[in-house]
Amino acid sequence: MKKIFVLTGEPSGDKLASTVISKLKQNNSDIEYSCVGGVHLNSLGVKSIYDLKEITYIGFTSVLLNLFKIKKKINETVDKIIEFKPDILFSVDSPDFTLRVAEKVKKINSNIKTIHFVAPQVWVWREHRVKKLKSFLDHVLLLFPFEKKYFDKENIQSTFTGHPLLENDEKSKIDISQIIRDHKKIISIFPGSRQSETDVLLPILIDFIKMMNEKYKDIFYVFHSTSELNRLVQDKLIKQGFKNCGSISDEKIKSQVLKSSTFAVAKSGTISLEICNAKVPSIIIYKMSSVNFLIVKMLVKVKYANIINIAANEEIIPELLQSNCNSKNIFNKVDSFFENNQSMQNQIDKSQEVIKNFKTNQSSKIAASVLINSF
Repeated sequence: MKKIFVLTGEPSGDKLASTVISKLKQNNSDIEYSCVGGVHLNSLGVKSIYDLKEITYIGFTSVLLNLFKIKKKINETVDKIIEFKPDILFSVDSPDFTLRVAEKVKKINSNIKTIHFVAPQVWVWREHRVKKLKSFLDHVLLLFPFEKKYFDKENIQSTFTGHPLLENDEKSKIDISQIIRDHKKIISIFPGSRQSETDVLLPILIDFIKMMNEKYKDIFYVFHSTSELNRLVQDKLIKQGFKNCGSISDEKIKSQVLKSSTFAVAKSGTISLEICNAKVPSIIIYKMSSVNFLIVKMLVKVKYANIINIAANEEIIPELLQSNCNSKNIFNKVDSFFENNQSMQNQIDKSQEVIKNFKTNQSSKIAASVLINSF
């Protein structure tokens, strides 16, 4: 029987990987899987060798503080992969973890095909990494067309798949009327998939809602949480006594709520593409420790944090980062959009022009095909 080991490092990677494995499972029943993954891969019957939460560290300082644990986990993961004897190691995103594992695996057993999905963002920083990848990666699957030139330059086999989260999906028939109740508008809020992110952003977002409630009486706020963090977010909201807030973790309900939203406030990351794909205007927020921010500022070579803005070389989606990420600024930005509906439509129109270049509408199928042809 053929074997694939799926290696992810955080919830967003788990979600991306599941879109490809789901496609593979439709027509290939003779493949055995193991993984480092989360709820999405688990829902497909692919069991993780340990809890994904054990490796979801964020920021330079937290990585440094947990360096021994991370090294130990990398070695443990390598040992488990070698023991599993896969034909293919399919690594997804989280390059500082997954690629370190892939490199070690390749050194031990060069017969294992190494395929990586979501190329390291060399166009943002550390472009020199591309040369090193050639020594241990057999194939790289690319989300964005402009990435290919970096890998062609080093003769690394690569395929542009488009982004799986931009694939056309079936219209949901889930009734969300009980969630929004008597409110006419929804603002979807994405506080992050890691607790470290949520701990920082949640107090800011709660204050933002308080400010909004003073002016707007017809809005319901829905926090899109992971299953692991949903209870934490709910408890924080209950303590505030909000009557117009809720937190959800079910993916199908989240998708339907997003599509029904008037606006979104989201932590910078992959979710911004999903928001744009749903044609919902938004702003992006993010805050990290001062030390991490200084390091990032020195290393990063792009002007914007959001992929839409980076690709357009224009701030289509407002970014409130670091010291600008506070409740008053968030309120002012959102309020300005609500006062000018045309500005919302302008953002939607511009973002649609950008993301059409990221779409193939068969991303998962293309990625699955590369895996099958690698046996």
